[in-house]
Amino acid sequence: MVTLASYLNGKIVVSVGDITKEETDAIVNAANSSLLGGGGVDGAIHRAGGPEILQECKKIRQTLYPDGLPTGKAVITTGGKLKAKYVIHTVGPIYGQNQGKDAELLADCYINSLKLAVEKGIKSIAFPSISTGAFGYPKDEAAAVSSQAIENFLSSQESKTLNLIKLVFFSEQDAKIFIENQKFTAVPKSTEG
Repeated sequence: MVTLASYLNGKIVVSVGDITKEETDAIVNAANSSLLGGGGVDGAIHRAGGPEILQECKKIRQTLYPDGLPTGKAVITTGGKLKAKYVIHTVGPIYGQNQGKDAELLADCYINSLKLAVEKGIKSIAFPSISTGAFGYPKDEAAAVSSQAIENFLSSQESKTLNLIKLVFFSEQDAKIFIENQKFTAVPKSTEG
């Protein structure tokens, strides 16, 4: 895991690595609406976490979301065999297919995941770059939307229990695009070196 920058007095950390190896209390899965696993981050989390995650996802589909998890919503399951105790699953928007609401729906993914984390008493959480892979969200636009959503949430009263939010990128190039386009109000502390 390589840390490239931190923001808001170290509460937010930008790093490069494998999200399935994170030791945060929870990791976020960029899921598809079926909650049954898929490609990219979703597939990697299900493979690394084992069948317990899929079993809980199936229960959620049977009870709460029989038609699939709506875009922007979030649900929580066990982390199974992962180092993280929980996986928060959220469905990002497919870019350009949401009647101009792409940014609102992407922000909802981050905010609803953070709300769920706080409800569960989670102190540390790791996010992938939601919707920027197969769903085609431009990485520079996603950086602006996600950083603003996270900072807005952290400025609210309900965020007090969160100590660490990690933004984990698959490649250094993707992390650098985020750093160049993020909208956090505080000046970053560069930790590269």
